[in-house]
Amino acid sequence: MRLRDIDTINEKIKTGKVELLADKIEILGKRTKALPFEIANHKNVREDLRLEYRFLDLRSQEMIRNLKLRAELIQFLRLQMIEQGFLEVQTPILTSSSPEGARDYLVPSRIYPGKFYALPQAPQQFKQLLMVGGIDKYFQIAPCFRDEDARADRSPGEFYQLDMEMAFSTQEDVFEVMEKVMFNTFSKFSDKKIAQMPFPRIPYQEAMLKYGTDKPDLRNPLEIKDVTNIFEKLDIKVFNGKIVRTITLPNGANETRTFYDGMTEFAINECKAKGLAWLKVLEDRSLQGPIAKLIPDEAREQLLTQTDTKPGDSIFFIAEHKGIVEKLAGEIRKEMGIRLGLLDENEFRFCWIVDFPMYEMGDNGKLDFCHNPFSMPQGGLDALEKKNPLEILAYQYDIVCNGVELSSGAVRNHNPEIMKKAFGIAGYEENAIETKFAALYKAFQYGAPPHAGIAPGVDRMLMLLTGEESIREVIAFPMNSKAQDLLMKAPSAVSERQLEEIHIKLKIEEK
Repeated sequence: MRLRDIDTINEKIKTGKVELLADKIEILGKRTKALPFEIANHKNVREDLRLEYRFLDLRSQEMIRNLKLRAELIQFLRLQMIEQGFLEVQTPILTSSSPEGARDYLVPSRIYPGKFYALPQAPQQFKQLLMVGGIDKYFQIAPCFRDEDARADRSPGEFYQLDMEMAFSTQEDVFEVMEKVMFNTFSKFSDKKIAQMPFPRIPYQEAMLKYGTDKPDLRNPLEIKDVTNIFEKLDIKVFNGKIVRTITLPNGANETRTFYDGMTEFAINECKAKGLAWLKVLEDRSLQGPIAKLIPDEAREQLLTQTDTKPGDSIFFIAEHKGIVEKLAGEIRKEMGIRLGLLDENEFRFCWIVDFPMYEMGDNGKLDFCHNPFSMPQGGLDALEKKNPLEILAYQYDIVCNGVELSSGAVRNHNPEIMKKAFGIAGYEENAIETKFAALYKAFQYGAPPHAGIAPGVDRMLMLLTGEESIREVIAFPMNSKAQDLLMKAPSAVSERQLEEIHIKLKIEEK
């Protein structure tokens, strides 16, 4: 090695001041084929090609950086949990199938014909059994397996989470542990501003009204207001019989007509809304816009006061039936924030969504669990016996960061009598609980401590920290969006002999 000549120094690279002098070159691994894509330019290559040649894609600096960060993040998470007195316990990968919200991956048994194992959707039952077994504080970096469709922030098949559970704990105990973990982790691996602890606690109903979603991005300052009480007195055809929500845009009267038309097109084409009404508020507090003439003076003043709208602002209106209006308003609020550059890209804003409903009315007109069926209802057995089921709240919570749900959690229902009543309201017989959740139900007969937990997703944390738009950029060997492993060619056909050993005969219908 020697110093480069002064006119050949390149300060942009680490070796820019030195060069190697070679006495001998020996090729240890010879390339016999042309590269399928330029590694330095891999982000501009079709994803299916990158995944097929993932061993080459991993050579890129971005992928190496992401995998190093993944290793360091998992190490740091593990150390934080150990420092807080948690015991790391591995739970089984082969277990029994149980209804936990997604489709199971099934594994046929060779020894027991016609019977199957299942890969765990999460260690949910096992970690609760650990609480019964006397483990006060449990955690693991847990693999979870769910046969569900992919999204940008969800990998089909397999993902990892920081799984934890605490005995003799309340909701606030979980918050205290997890806020410290999140704050320390994001502070260590990012230079961005981190919201201070304690993170805001936002009731579910408030979140759905103010933000139109249960995973709000608090960097967006826009809020949704309900003005149904004003418009139910007016005869405006497009609003009649509907819930009416508004979004006030400060200084929105200065936006161009192109912006208004663009937002209307977004609402119709992307959100499947029937339209998007809007008004500008002029300096004399009069209104200008498509529906301005339909609003009398008294209603106008009530509208401006109720929505905290001032001259120079503008108001957007979303009118739809319950269950639809929230989503529409949330999507429009989100898009406005993006188009107007209202989101601070140098900040992580965390919050807790709390007080989820215990039950909801399903599409079939029957009651069903809204969240986790093993959550403790607020008010316990007394609430289940005396309240309207749709008014019962549960000790359930989500932790959200910049509009990304990192995890759901709950205070668990550890009382068999409350469990039977809770499932009974949702239409389950007692023997169904004993059959589908046999071990947990049996364990609770022997006395279980109150316990609570949560399990934030490792992959989603990494997405936020790296700024990647796809979860596949932070996983070494991911499946594609169609749940295929293009590198290993999975899923794949197996031999007749293999099928015979596990007592399976395929029935494939011709298309």
